[in-house]
Amino acid sequence: MRDLCSATGLPRQAIHFYIQQGVLHPGVKTGRNTAEYDHSHVDRIRIVRRLQAERFLPLKAIKALLDGQDQDFTEEQRAFLGELKEELRQDFDPEGVVVQTVTAAELLARTGLEERDLNRALSLELVAGRRDENGELHIAARDTWALEIFGEMRQCGFSHEIGFEIDDVVFYGEILDELFRKELKLVSARLADIPAERAAAMIRDALPKISRFLSTYHEKRVAEFVSNLI
Repeated sequence: MRDLCSATGLPRQAIHFYIQQGVLHPGVKTGRNTAEYDHSHVDRIRIVRRLQAERFLPLKAIKALLDGQDQDFTEEQRAFLGELKEELRQDFDPEGVVVQTVTAAELLARTGLEERDLNRALSLELVAGRRDENGELHIAARDTWALEIFGEMRQCGFSHEIGFEIDDVVFYGEILDELFRKELKLVSARLADIPAERAAAMIRDALPKISRFLSTYHEKRVAEFVSNLI
């Protein structure tokens, strides 16, 4: 572990955290408190740090990327999803490796949130950020919507005083992560025989409709709940 820390520039705690989060496989145990690490650990850590620094990717996204495709997909489905990614890249990832950022100070001023809100969002990986050479924290501009919406909720009265915290919206992300996994399986099963270019166009056209369905269905469920109280 001491040699791995020296080779990567990471402290022991950070490496243990990577292992805990599943982005780095554990070393081979050689004793009660010792383990062996090889060059694959060094390479993996360097890739993780590069993805964090250049792409502002959270660890769960990095793990998914480095682990490769879902084992539930067939080879044909994985090939199709790879082609589909390329077709959709310009729509959903136009910036490539250059990630636009805003300073934490600017974001907090714009949203009216407190620094503890931002720190918690960072720890939960709702937003991604890094510090520049002067120590100033920058947040990926593509993630600011999350804190902007949370700031609007604060203005609606969902305050610290009544116990409302960033953690209280995490379950939405967990639900949507599961939804997205099911969407991927559906797309790979139903559209795999369609040219990727055509499938990408269908997805572009369908996304606003799916978003409207989710929003309307949520409002419907709230209305049903209220009506059942009468």
